[in-house]
Amino acid sequence: MLRKGITESFGVAIRALNSTGLTDGVISRSKRMMLDTLGVGLIGTRTAVFNKALTYSQLFDSKKKSCIWGKSKTRLPANYAAFVNGIAVHSMDFDDTWHPATHPSGAVLPALLALAEVLPRQPSGLELLLAFNVGIEVQGRLLGFSTEAYNIPESAVTLWLWLHPLQVPPWPTLPPKPNLST
Repeated sequence: MLRKGITESFGVAIRALNSTGLTDGVISRSKRMMLDTLGVGLIGTRTAVFNKALTYSQLFDSKKKSCIWGKSKTRLPANYAAFVNGIAVHSMDFDDTWHPATHPSGAVLPALLALAEVLPRQPSGLELLLAFNVGIEVQGRLLGFSTEAYNIPESAVTLWLWLHPLQVPPWPTLPPKPNLST
């Protein structure tokens, strides 16, 4: 059935996902991705950027709170917990990735776990796995719509050259230096 637009088609496809599509292989891979993300996030709680985000986020309060990974006595409003835990994951940059460059679990898992803590009913393990995979699927589909994502390596090199014009970059081949006069 032809939909009215991309957004409607996208929504219908995502809404159709259910736990019957979680094969043993998908479940096994998802658990590994989640465990990897938690491990990287715990290491990330030792970074300066994590501590800055945590300090800022502690200015906000809510009746419903979610935990901060690695900080057993620290709880924040769910949106700030997701933010701070996501920073912990991304600050180390060792979380899972796919090409074009993106780190799917680092964006999905912190938000999912923070939300799960404040829901009126705690989701089951299968519901968490499904939600995780829906988040990964959404990110993958959005990535597919992005024309910018395929230029990330080139853009990263260009940005590095712009920020460090007098230094030799740490890679062997270089794209042309950007013309910043236009």
